[in-house]
Amino acid sequence: MIRIAISGAGGKLASPIAAAVVEAEDLELTGLYNPNRAGTVIDGVTVTGDRGQVEADVMVETAHPDVVFDNLGTWRDLDMATVVGTSGFTPERLESLRHLWGEDGPPVLVVPNFSIGAVLMMRFAAEAAGHFEAVEIIERHHSTKPDAPSGTALATAMGVSSAGGGSSGVSAELVPGARGADVEGVRVHALRLPGLISQQEVALSNAGEVLSIEHLSTSYQSFASGALIAIRAIHTLPPGVHLGLDAVL
Repeated sequence: MIRIAISGAGGKLASPIAAAVVEAEDLELTGLYNPNRAGTVIDGVTVTGDRGQVEADVMVETAHPDVVFDNLGTWRDLDMATVVGTSGFTPERLESLRHLWGEDGPPVLVVPNFSIGAVLMMRFAAEAAGHFEAVEIIERHHSTKPDAPSGTALATAMGVSSAGGGSSGVSAELVPGARGADVEGVRVHALRLPGLISQQEVALSNAGEVLSIEHLSTSYQSFASGALIAIRAIHTLPPGVHLGLDAVL
């Protein structure tokens, strides 16, 4: 039985993961952390606001990007293998995490998107990128999402760039930001609309053709199955920082 704790308990991502853990026969939900919900009972477990009281074999971190590094420092000190679902890990933040975590101790897996479909979208985009002259990413999320671009878009752009893909065009921006953010040479456009959960398109183009690879999540339940894969497999990873659900698929 693997003991699981979840940070950011009660949140939109944490809730379906907690429910899936409770239903799994080989997993046990032993801890929930969220100082804003301390004392609340979720899935039979009382939420704590004290990081030092959390005991588990695997921590699932889903808290806000503003507090995630403070949390991760504690999980590292407690020697907990950690699956990170918090968004916003730019190349610079990943490097900061590598410095914080070190190369010994337990593994930490940063997962930009737990959806299996989204993982395949990122993989297909990277495989296709080297065959096209230009690639751009359009990501759409709910208007309450705290960061932009999304972690999925950042990871997709990094994968596309590593595969030799990039954006082109010489248009001058009459309004700053009109061409989107530049992530390692790939243009990323972030839309925030109240009727969405998670949607991303990778548009690849040559002269005379466009290939569009798109993924849409219609429910937060789409993230639960991938989270369980990461939880069950994280101890198979070597120490240090790892990126993407691909690492355990």
